[in-house]
Amino acid sequence: MSDDDNSPISARAAKQLFAEFKSAPALVLAVSGGPDSVALMWLAARWRRSLARGPELNVVTVDHGLRTEAAREAREVKRLATELGLAHRTLRWRGAKPTTGLPAAAREARYRLLAQAARSAGASHVLTAHTRDDQAETLLMRLLRGSGIAGLSAMARLSMRDGIVLARPLLDVPKSQLIATLKRARIGFVEDPTNRDASFTRPRLRALLPQLAAEGGDIRTFARLSARLARANAAVEVLTDGAERFLRLRDRGPAPQPGVRSFEASSFASLPEEVRLRLLLRAINAHGHEGPPELGKVEALLAALDQAVELSMTGRPRIGANDRTLLKQTLAGALISLAGGRIHIAPAPARRSKAGSRGE
Repeated sequence: MSDDDNSPISARAAKQLFAEFKSAPALVLAVSGGPDSVALMWLAARWRRSLARGPELNVVTVDHGLRTEAAREAREVKRLATELGLAHRTLRWRGAKPTTGLPAAAREARYRLLAQAARSAGASHVLTAHTRDDQAETLLMRLLRGSGIAGLSAMARLSMRDGIVLARPLLDVPKSQLIATLKRARIGFVEDPTNRDASFTRPRLRALLPQLAAEGGDIRTFARLSARLARANAAVEVLTDGAERFLRLRDRGPAPQPGVRSFEASSFASLPEEVRLRLLLRAINAHGHEGPPELGKVEALLAALDQAVELSMTGRPRIGANDRTLLKQTLAGALISLAGGRIHIAPAPARRSKAGSRGE
C-alpha cells in the first residue's frame, strides 16, 4: 500500500488487494456499517465491476441484538449494497447473551453465522475488514496476556474456520486510508459506540496508542512486529513437523493402540523445548475433547513431563521400573502418561458428574 496513510486507495491498489479471490465462485463480505467494512464493500464492488468474470459478492451484516441502533445500521448497509448492485442479508444472534466475556462470545457468534452464510451462498471465502490498526491492537492485547509466539503473530491474512477460508485483505491497510477512501467517494458510515466503551479491553488499549506512538510504538511498528513473529512462528511449525517425522523414524516401540499418540521419551527429550511444547499441544488438541488447552497449563505439564523423563533416564533402576507409570495427568480432555520409557496421549475418560458419583 501507499506510504501515505491518509491517501485514498486507488483502483490499482484495490485490484492487488483482491486479486487472489478472482477465481473464487462466490465471496461473503462481512459488513457492519462501520468505516472499515463499508470501505471493504465499496472497494470490492469497484474491483468486481472491473472484471469480465469474477466471483459473486454477497454482503452479510450480523446483528448481535446488543444495540437498538444495530437494526437501522443493517438497513443502511442493505441500502448501500443495493446501490452497488450487491445482494445483502442480515443475520441475527439470537438467544441469551453471557454476562461475562461478551466480546469474545459475540465474535464467535459472528464467525459462526458468517460461515453458515458462506455455505448457503456457495462461497469459498468470508472477507472481513480487519486493518493494520486492528492487528496492532490484537498484538498489544495478547502481549498483556502473556501469549506465546503463535498468539503474538496476531491475525493471519488467511485462515480456516468451520470449513470456510477467512480472509483479511485489508490487514496491511491503515484505517485512515479507508476513511480517506470513503470521504473521496462521499460514502457515509456509522461509528459503533462500543468502540469507545472503556469497559472493554480493546478500546482502553486503543486510547493508549497515541502515547505509545510518541515513544516510537506506532501502529506500523506493532504490525511489523506481528509480521516478524508470524514469520518466526511459521519456522517453528516447520521444525515441529520435522520433529514429528523424527520421532516416527526413531521409534522402535510397539505400534500404539488406535486413537493413542505414543513416542519414545528419550527421543522426545532430545528436542528443543518450544518444539516439545508444540508436539504436546498438537497431541492434546487431536485426542482431547474439551477444547484447546491453556498455554500455561501445557507449559506446566511439559515441566512435569520433562522431570519425569529425566528421572526415568537417570534414576536408579528398580524391579519393575520399566513398567512403572511415572506420570499420569489429564488436560483438556486428554490423558497424558509416561510409562515404560514412552509418552502416551489418549482421550481421557469422561468426567463423572457429582450426581452420578453419589449414585443418584
